[in-house]
Amino acid sequence: MNIHEYQSREMLQTFGIPVPPGILVQNPVAAEKAFDELQKRYGSAVCVVKAQVHAGGRGKGGGVKLVKSAEEARKAANDILSKPLITPQTPPEGVPVTKLLVAAGVEIEKEYYLAITVDRVTACPVLIASSEGGMDIEEVAKTNPEAIIREPISAVAGLRAYQARKIAYFLGFKGKQVRMAGKIMHQLADLFLKNDANLAEINPLVVTKATDEHPDGTVIALDAKLNFDENAMFRQDDVRSFEDPTEEEPAERRAKQFGLSYIKLDGNIGCLVNGAGLAMSTMDIIKLHGGEPANFLDVGGSASEEAVTEAFRIILGDETVKGILVNIFGGIAKCDTIAKAIITAAKEVGFKVPLVVRLEGTNVEIARKLLEEAKGDIPMMEIGKDLTDAAKKITAHIAA
Repeated sequence: MNIHEYQSREMLQTFGIPVPPGILVQNPVAAEKAFDELQKRYGSAVCVVKAQVHAGGRGKGGGVKLVKSAEEARKAANDILSKPLITPQTPPEGVPVTKLLVAAGVEIEKEYYLAITVDRVTACPVLIASSEGGMDIEEVAKTNPEAIIREPISAVAGLRAYQARKIAYFLGFKGKQVRMAGKIMHQLADLFLKNDANLAEINPLVVTKATDEHPDGTVIALDAKLNFDENAMFRQDDVRSFEDPTEEEPAERRAKQFGLSYIKLDGNIGCLVNGAGLAMSTMDIIKLHGGEPANFLDVGGSASEEAVTEAFRIILGDETVKGILVNIFGGIAKCDTIAKAIITAAKEVGFKVPLVVRLEGTNVEIARKLLEEAKGDIPMMEIGKDLTDAAKKITAHIAA
């Protein structure tokens, strides 16, 4: 589960990680007032107006603007809110922006990258840090891998003091910066472990310019991205309260309510499969035979007839779908449950596009009999002998 930057900053503050002050706004006039307030309360000579969407690369898409006056803040807010934001992580048409963060600017001496994620190889959290912050860590890994350090974190003991010092010295922190940076690393690890996070990223982590009060500058987080394990949300009420349904595809949100895993894709062949691995294989074989999948849809191992019927409604509600391939290997989800759902969907929704069904496994003979008896009510349906046959039939229908 993703959350917005302003929510991530709030969580960082809760765990004692310093961030510049900011104000959430939803229109240009409010952005203008926010600049005035930040200037009055904190002496901010410059501010940053930032689009709040669940996508990275906002700066490249024009979703982050530096402003030096209230008037500039209003104009920047109007520009960002007036059109969809298009970044490398959004659909081609972009995403609407309805919320903005107006944050106080700081004088930056040096930028760093700091993140914690899960290392699937070692099966433990890992802290990743780089002396090159403010840019994509993937790009740094390609062009200057020596600038990156990785340190495993114990899920029980957390980040140890010697590890934080090791990372701080590797990154080049000096004087009081070492203690400040180390403290932030400990706090970020604490946030990560206590909230079942998949990713806790600060980019950039910065050292501000030296002042009389802080001759070594201060270490603060300018931007943050947090992502959490959806399977753990039953015990993370505070995190779950940050969920923003408007950032999800309506069909994906609807599928989630029925325990379905659904992701819309760009093709025109709808897929209904049980099991994530089988769903991936089904999409692969569709492409192998010249088709393009319109979605990933895993009904899971214990889907009810009601949930599977809803899955058909979601697929058929997509106007780009020109055909449907059902591929079920019956285990916990029995083949006859799927067959009954197909028949119910035909009655309640209607199949106006070709439907090819491949069933194997538990209760497959019962399922085949049910579908055979229902053929008169579902004239668009064909039965595939196996997965290859089913894929060839549905792609042939689309090509015809």
